[in-house]
Amino acid sequence: MTELARTNWKRFPFGASRKGSASTFRLWAPALSDVQIEIGGEGRSVAMVAIGDGWFEHDDDLPFGTRYRYRSQNGLTFPDPASRSQDGGVHGWSVLTDPTSYSWRSADWCGRPWRETVLYEIHPGLVGGFAGVANELPRLADLGITAIELMPIADFPGERSWGYDGVLPFAPASAYGSPDDLKRLVDRAHELGLAVHLDVVFNHFGPDGCYLHAYAPPFFRAGSHTPWGAAIDFERPEVRAYFIACAVQWLDEYRFDGLRLDAVHAIPSLDFLLDFEREVRRAIPAERMIALVVENDANDSRLLSRFDAQWNDDFHHAVHILLTGEVATYYGSFAAEPARHLARVLAEGFAFQGEVASFSGEPRGRPSGHLAPSRFVNCLQNHDQIGNRLFGERLLALADPAALRAAVALLLLTPQVPLIFMGEEYGSRTPFLYFTDHHEELAQAVREGRRREFAHADPDGDRRLFDPNAEETFAASRPAGGEDGAEWNALYRGLIALRQERIVPHLDSCRSMGAVAIGAQAVRASWGLGGGTLTLLVNFDEAPVTDTRPKGAEIFALGDAEQRANGLRLGARSFRAFLSHGS
Repeated sequence: MTELARTNWKRFPFGASRKGSASTFRLWAPALSDVQIEIGGEGRSVAMVAIGDGWFEHDDDLPFGTRYRYRSQNGLTFPDPASRSQDGGVHGWSVLTDPTSYSWRSADWCGRPWRETVLYEIHPGLVGGFAGVANELPRLADLGITAIELMPIADFPGERSWGYDGVLPFAPASAYGSPDDLKRLVDRAHELGLAVHLDVVFNHFGPDGCYLHAYAPPFFRAGSHTPWGAAIDFERPEVRAYFIACAVQWLDEYRFDGLRLDAVHAIPSLDFLLDFEREVRRAIPAERMIALVVENDANDSRLLSRFDAQWNDDFHHAVHILLTGEVATYYGSFAAEPARHLARVLAEGFAFQGEVASFSGEPRGRPSGHLAPSRFVNCLQNHDQIGNRLFGERLLALADPAALRAAVALLLLTPQVPLIFMGEEYGSRTPFLYFTDHHEELAQAVREGRRREFAHADPDGDRRLFDPNAEETFAASRPAGGEDGAEWNALYRGLIALRQERIVPHLDSCRSMGAVAIGAQAVRASWGLGGGTLTLLVNFDEAPVTDTRPKGAEIFALGDAEQRANGLRLGARSFRAFLSHGS
C-alpha cells in the first residue's frame, strides 16, 4: 500500500489549554469575520485575534475551572467545539479543564495483548454513569471478561442517549459524570486487569447542538449527507486534525486501551482512515498495547492491514438466521444458505468478498481469507442488532434456548474475537430499546422516522410502540436476569475459562484449515492451533446430522452426539469442540 502524506495535526490545536499561568483559546471559524470570547462569572467579553485561515486565538491568565463560550458577530453564542467539559449541557458553557488533575493509581498499566480479548459492550447510562460502570467491573473481571467497551460518551443533548447523537466529541457526557469520574473508572478497570475500549463516532454529528454548521461550514461536504446528517469533509486538514486530536486525547489523557470507530463506511476517505491510524499510533508510547477497531459495512479488508480488527456483522447475520429464521431486510442476503455463509465467515472472515448482496443489489466486501482470525470481532447480540429492532428483543425472546447455548459456545470458542452485550451473560430477557431525550419537535421526528424504518416489523401497526423519548423506555432497557440467570452465567464463565486456557495461548499463530456446511443448519470448522487442530461442530437444526469425528480430545459438549459406524451423529441443537495433540 502506497505510503501516504502525513497530516501534521499538531499544526491545528483546537480548544483551550493552560501552561503555567497562561491560558490559550483557539477556534476555527472560517465563516466569521470576528469572534468574542465570553468569560463566565466575570461578565466580560473579549475580542479574539484573527490569525489567518479562519483561526481565532485569545491569550489570558484564566485558571482551570473557568467557564467560557464564544459569540459570533450576529449574536450567536456557542460552546468550544473541542470542549473538554461542559456546564449546562451541549448548549451551555465550556469549562477550562485540567488534564493532569487526576492522580493515577495504575500508572504503569500498558494494556493486554489483543489475542486475550473477550469484549463486553456496556451502556454507561443504564448502570448509573461512570461510577455505575466502575461498580460492575469486579463482577465482569470475575466472569473472565478481559476488556469492556463503552458505548459512545461524547456529550449529547439531554440526559438519555445511545451516544450516537453526540456533538462535542472531546467532552465526556455530563449525564454520566465528570472527567475525573471517567478516569476513576478506567483506573479501577486497570487495577482489575481489564482493558477499556471506547466507541467513538467520527462520521457525523447529532442533530441538536452542533454549531459548526453556523461558523465552520467547510467542515462539511456541501450537498453530501450520511444517513444521520451532513457528511464531513475529511479531505480538509483542519477536520483531520480535529478527529486525530480527539482520538489521541482519549488514549493519552484518559488512558483508554482501544477505540472502536463507528460506521467508517460513512467516512468516504480511505486515505484519511489510514492516515488516522498511523498518526494515532505514533502519538501513543510504543510500549502501550492499543487496539484500533472499525465498524465497516463495506467489508473493506484493506483497512485490516493496519487496523487491529473489524466488527464482523456477517457472523451475526448468518447465526441470527440459523437461530430465528428471520430473513427480512439485510438478513435476506444470507437467507438462502446461512450455514454456507457461516462456514465462510469462520474460515475466511467475511461472507461477502465482492459478491452481490441481494439486500443492496450491489457488490459487497473484498477478499479476507488472508487475514488472521483475530482481525474479526464476532457477536450474537450488540446494541445495533437488538436496539435497531422496533421492539428491542434480545435473542432469548426469539430463539430456542438450546440453540442459543450452542451459538454461545461457537462464539466463545471460535478463534475470532468474541463480544458480549451487557446482560446476555445472565440471560437477560428485558429489551434494549432505542432511547433519546430530545426537544419535542425533534422527538416527534424520531418517532415518525422509527415507525417508517421498521414498518416491516409491525405491518398492521397494531402493537404498542415504545416512545424513544420517554423516560420509561430508557428504564425498560436496563438488563435484568431471569430465573435461569445463574445457569447462563455458569455457561459463559466456563466457556471463557476454557478459551483462555486452551485456545488463547496459541492465537498468534492460528490459521484457518477450512470450514464447510455439513447440513442445512450445521457447520464444521477447523483451525491450526499450537501444532494441533481445533475443530468445532455446531448443529442448529432439530434434525441430527452426521459427519466424520474429528481427531483429538473432546473439550466441550452441548446436546446429544453419538459415534456410529458412518461417523459422528450430532443431535439436535448441539455443539462439540475437539482439540488434537500439540495444543
